[in-house]
Amino acid sequence: MSEKNKAWKVPHTFVIVFFVVVLAAVVTYLVPVGQFQTEEVSYSKDGEETTKTVLTPDSFEIVKDEEGNPVKEGTALFESGGGAGLLNYVFEGLVSGDKWGSAVGVVAFILIIGGAFGIIMRTRAIEEGILSVIDKTKGREILIIPIMFFLFSLGGAVFGMGEEAIAFAMILVPLMVALGYDAITGVMITYVATQIGFATSWMNPFGVAVAQGVSGVPVLSGTPFRMGMWAVFTLIGIIYTWRYASGIKKDPLKSVSYETDHYFRKDMKAADLDIKFTLGHGLVLLTISAGIAWVVWGVVEHAYYIPEIASQFFTIGLVAGFVAVIFKLNNMKIDDIAEGFIQGAKDLLPAALVVGMAKGIVIILGGDSPDAPSVLNTMLYGAGQVIGDFPAAMSAWFMYLFQSVFNFFVVSGSGQAALTMPLMAPLADIAGVSRQVAVLAFQLGDGLTNIFVPTSAALLGTLGAARMDWGTWAKFIIKFMMLLVALSSMFVIGAVLIGF
Repeated sequence: MSEKNKAWKVPHTFVIVFFVVVLAAVVTYLVPVGQFQTEEVSYSKDGEETTKTVLTPDSFEIVKDEEGNPVKEGTALFESGGGAGLLNYVFEGLVSGDKWGSAVGVVAFILIIGGAFGIIMRTRAIEEGILSVIDKTKGREILIIPIMFFLFSLGGAVFGMGEEAIAFAMILVPLMVALGYDAITGVMITYVATQIGFATSWMNPFGVAVAQGVSGVPVLSGTPFRMGMWAVFTLIGIIYTWRYASGIKKDPLKSVSYETDHYFRKDMKAADLDIKFTLGHGLVLLTISAGIAWVVWGVVEHAYYIPEIASQFFTIGLVAGFVAVIFKLNNMKIDDIAEGFIQGAKDLLPAALVVGMAKGIVIILGGDSPDAPSVLNTMLYGAGQVIGDFPAAMSAWFMYLFQSVFNFFVVSGSGQAALTMPLMAPLADIAGVSRQVAVLAFQLGDGLTNIFVPTSAALLGTLGAARMDWGTWAKFIIKFMMLLVALSSMFVIGAVLIGF
């Protein structure tokens, strides 16, 4: 009986990704490779001319051998010379891309952020600050949830906040645990909130703006509809999180992250002791606050991205470390700054590794370049042809469904827009769907699935900060995802019906 009632354990994230890679390798033996031609598209945003390389929708062709047969490249078990065999997926995934994105840039970003916060955590300033907050809120701590969720959702909507949530989670997850909630609540009010804002935005520069530009739709048009949609999704997210957090507060054992939350809970045992919040602790927290303001300013005013933000947080950690040494916080010495950085980076190493592993899936499928032969291009073209055979409302809904699935392979918002919208925009014309609705289907499908897919580097980085594996997260978030899918479907179909 005990065996029958034993809960099924979700496999480790590394195991899940490995079997997806195996499945991708099998697909390469079944599906021929294809490619598109590309062209430069120009569009105006904020009065400035912007260009993007996109595929030409009617240029797709299956690659054929000398005898005229479709080429199915297949995936070897191992490839030498820098090739992408099945057993090469980890290394090839880790070294792919550049400093501006997945995988190598995001891997470095995660390790540096982890190291910086390793130094900060070594000072114990955050723990002492949290204990001070608990002492002063006295029953009003529940208000932190709607306020933080709203602000992070706004950040996602206005400037495409995503990877930045990793750093904020390092502060807010321990706070939520200390207040009697759990790490899941911390992830909800940081990363999940940013992706709800990202997906429903009226001005996100990495998502809706690029998609509208390459689709021939006036950039930032349809703002009133999208603002209303953002308000609805954000409100529902706040209510869902608030109700969940209230239930966990009453019975912490209900949390699927209860065991892993012990990592944070053990640091908060000092709650019953005297709070030792000193001037040095205050200066460390002031350094963090000023640093975050610097990051926000840089992102909004100068479009800072992964390289700049990583360096900013490294600076924050370094300054916090020197303050701790000067004020002898937690008896820190100069060498402890280095030790703290190493420990922090080590804590987030699994999250950094899985980013590279997940990127290996796309590499096995031939990469995401539209003008290079790949299985992914064939899958993209095939799905596009199927979508055009349905009535308008149904075509729009299948566009949303397709974008949601495709986001598993290409998580980058601007990257997915450049790959899919040149195909979806003319397809929308054929299906009787406005291009504005096609963009809507893209942004909802692209943004919201970032909350769930194990190939999202920002999600895995945030879960790493919360000391939670993807399987545990999936058990919790699946119900909320179903709610978001239902709500998204209503907005996409409704947009067709009202002639958006």
